Amino acid sequence: MIAFVFPGQGSQQVGMGRALYDAYPYLRPLYDEADAALSHPLRLLCFEGPEDELTRTKWTQPALLLTSIAAATVLDRELGLRPTLAAGHSLGEYSALVVAGALRFSDAVRLVHLRGQFMQEAVPEGKGAMAAVVGLDAESVAQICAQAQSGDESCQPANENGAGQIVVSGHRPAVERVVALAKAAGSKLVKLLPVSAPFHSALMQPAADRLAAELAVVPIAAPRCTVLANIDAEPYPSSDDSGEAVRSRLVRQVAGTVRWERCVQKLAALGATAVVEVGHGRVLSGMVKRITPGLPLYAVGQPADLEALRSLPTQATR
Repeated sequence: MIAFVFPGQGSQQVGMGRALYDAYPYLRPLYDEADAALSHPLRLLCFEGPEDELTRTKWTQPALLLTSIAAATVLDRELGLRPTLAAGHSLGEYSALVVAGALRFSDAVRLVHLRGQFMQEAVPEGKGAMAAVVGLDAESVAQICAQAQSGDESCQPANENGAGQIVVSGHRPAVERVVALAKAAGSKLVKLLPVSAPFHSALMQPAADRLAAELAVVPIAAPRCTVLANIDAEPYPSSDDSGEAVRSRLVRQVAGTVRWERCVQKLAALGATAVVEVGHGRVLSGMVKRITPGLPLYAVGQPADLEALRSLPTQATR
């Protein structure tokens, strides 16, 4: 079974998707639809920048989703390749749900744009922080986060990226205490990250509440393939009541932990025979390789990347 994985924020780069767009003219209506959904030239932002605009969260998220859906469209049109299993890292979960037919593309573009805006506005700049901790297990990092909290200054594991890499997020003073405590506990590497907000922490709850109102009015269909949710690494139901499950988990994801290591392990447990990173960059490929060494791995963001996939059997979504 083929698993598609979709990247999240941090994979963006000026020029992403341009080679696919130039090589496959049938992608133009997709880019037109994205521009129309936001009344903003998202295509030009992806291809030409400027970088400081592309890295603004409210534009980064729809730009990455657009690039991933363009790559998935090419895989379908050129190779007949569709996923049986799918997962996405943070905002990449929306890309997975679009490819699975649960979310309409234009709705997803608008939702992740608002999601990025709400996340950025949830916390005043400088109040929050994130840090990467390498070499400690999840339980140890959770205990360190608990020790680092003081009064109303909170922090928590935000991303469990696998192979001993865990990102923590929360109030800046608490995260800075995590850095000191993790070093004392023997972390191989621990450092503050250059991010604009404390994503996937309790500080994001105002953003989650605002997103819930937007999701409530968006139609959601049953996924045509198995899609794993970040919040619990479990599949979304493929039934008539899947809409409420999708809405609930996407809302919880904003202020909750991205359990990426468990998602990748679950893909393998469900029978994935190959994993394809769909979209720009190879950030997830590195994570997947460390979590499940030996599982065949591919990445598609350029026309030349398709050649390596021609030997894979085509898959039909259910």
